[in-house]
Amino acid sequence: MPNPAVSYLVFDVESVADGELISKVRYPSESYDAVKAIEVYAAERLEQTGSEFIPYTYHVPISIAIIKLTVDFRIVDIVTLDSPEYRPHIITKHFWDGWKGYKMPTLVSFNGRTFDLPLMELAAYRFGISIPDWFNLNARTYDQKRNRYNQGSHLDLQEVMTNFSASRFNGGLNLAANLVGKPGKMGIAGHMVQDLYNEGQLQRINDYCRCDVLDTYFVLLRTKILTGELTLEREAELIDETTAWLEERAEEFPVYREYLDQCSPWKNPWVEQNKDETTE
Repeated sequence: MPNPAVSYLVFDVESVADGELISKVRYPSESYDAVKAIEVYAAERLEQTGSEFIPYTYHVPISIAIIKLTVDFRIVDIVTLDSPEYRPHIITKHFWDGWKGYKMPTLVSFNGRTFDLPLMELAAYRFGISIPDWFNLNARTYDQKRNRYNQGSHLDLQEVMTNFSASRFNGGLNLAANLVGKPGKMGIAGHMVQDLYNEGQLQRINDYCRCDVLDTYFVLLRTKILTGELTLEREAELIDETTAWLEERAEEFPVYREYLDQCSPWKNPWVEQNKDETTE
């Protein structure tokens, strides 16, 4: 049987700050090593903004998890790029080559418009990777892949929720996932990735990335109910299919078992209402 066509690539990127770049650009006279440069800049950011987060322009990708989906939202596969080496330049090339190789399916993210995709564009710039199909700047404005409102090219679920940033989505992917009974953050948050990377825990980072991309997938399903493209009944069927798919692969990827164990049944108020009305 040939593999089904891939219509969506749901993705999540984890990255770390490039301490050597920070030292060279921000502290050229200080001779800081990479670790010290990151520490100093993070402290500056905390004082200035209340957060230690370093802007993506100083980052490199070190993990990308991707779920390949059919047009009817069935999972074809889940992969992490350049496993087990996780080299930033290879990860970047595989990401863009894969998008083109699957005939440019819709990219799906949560808040990827402001972080993940700009990071991957800049990584392509840094590593000398040409992506003319993405930078189709001579096309009509709406048909350009990078057009903010071209959701056939990139569907940012946070943009859907906020009407393209007309409001703020406080709580992020963690909140959106928890609203539909999924784990959200499972002991690791984004600010911990740098320390895990410094400790050489690349596999743990990639496991974390797999869980984030699963959360994004389940948020996609509920978003498609919101927009009228799925029913609750079909969502339930897809969740059951995906649960079975993950269970079949849990021996190879134990993090799937951990993820499933932390899921909780979504309480369907319409079912509960019908039960109450039946017993009256």
